[in-house]
Amino acid sequence: MKIVKLPKEHLEQFIACLDAFGEIHAPVRRGDESFAFTPVRDLSEIALDCTRTILPLKKYFFRPTEVMFNFSVQKGYEVPVEEADRRLIIFGAHPCDIHGLKILDIVLGGRYADSYYFTRRNQAAIIGLDCIPDEFCFCQSTGTDFVDDGFDLFLSDIDGSYLVRVGTSLGDDMVTAAYGLFREVEQRDREAYKARSVQRRERFQAEIPLQDFPEIMDLEYDNELWQGVGEKCLSCGTCSMVCPTCYCYAVFDELHLDIHSGQRKRRWDSCLFKDYALVAGGHNFRADRSSRVKNRYFHKQRGFVSQYGRPSCVGCGRCIVYCPAGIDILDVVRKLRSETRA
Repeated sequence: MKIVKLPKEHLEQFIACLDAFGEIHAPVRRGDESFAFTPVRDLSEIALDCTRTILPLKKYFFRPTEVMFNFSVQKGYEVPVEEADRRLIIFGAHPCDIHGLKILDIVLGGRYADSYYFTRRNQAAIIGLDCIPDEFCFCQSTGTDFVDDGFDLFLSDIDGSYLVRVGTSLGDDMVTAAYGLFREVEQRDREAYKARSVQRRERFQAEIPLQDFPEIMDLEYDNELWQGVGEKCLSCGTCSMVCPTCYCYAVFDELHLDIHSGQRKRRWDSCLFKDYALVAGGHNFRADRSSRVKNRYFHKQRGFVSQYGRPSCVGCGRCIVYCPAGIDILDVVRKLRSETRA
């Protein structure tokens, strides 16, 4: 893999060069403690210290609400056409979020590939950026604190510069377009990178042992813990909305006032919603909140492992930070393992 160095004083110029490749989106501060990916024009808008955004990158490719097709009596149905020349440059994606996209790529690229998702996915470039974990990050436990692929460029902070890994030909084109801004990697840069790696590893405060956890979940399927967590859960679905790898959606039709035309749409759905498992005839397979909470945990940590060989959780900590009921996945896992917080 090609690796070059970008001095920090050249970062703003590099951001400006990216305009030639597409519309730049990056984390921007929202209030005192929150961040969101949004369009930016210059470096001053970008929150380089962002630990996590409210919504993950899936919002760009698997939209919260979108039109699947228009329909009318006269024309039948027509699929909306995406702007073929509208490219996005997503700057500042952290390793856990890139892993989240890789999981969505697998799920939505299965036997029946999601064309809506991949049309946008193929029009986006990903520029990763490393980060220092806070008390809610547990991506080290899920093995998603480092990424080998899934990006066009990846920037690692080494004090006065960024070590830049080039992941694709598009990333190489970006470096070439701004080649005068980059430098060759020297021995002191290698040492700085290794020191940064140690520092980052030592900053992790949250840890959960996931070895043999699918088997433990099977053993604890009827644990009273699920009832307690269910009583606490508000069934608001926030954890599903902010999760980088949740991909459930509901399909519905909106009829126009002329009653001869309308749109079929889809929107994000959550297995925690009360009517998620409601079927024709009025039966609800998971009417109790405890069963819905348990289903979500089992899907993430058990069912996904059976199907894809790994959990679908990337350890970003969003479900902990944004849960209004204060449900903490770390506490749930520790209690299922009969462990207590140190």
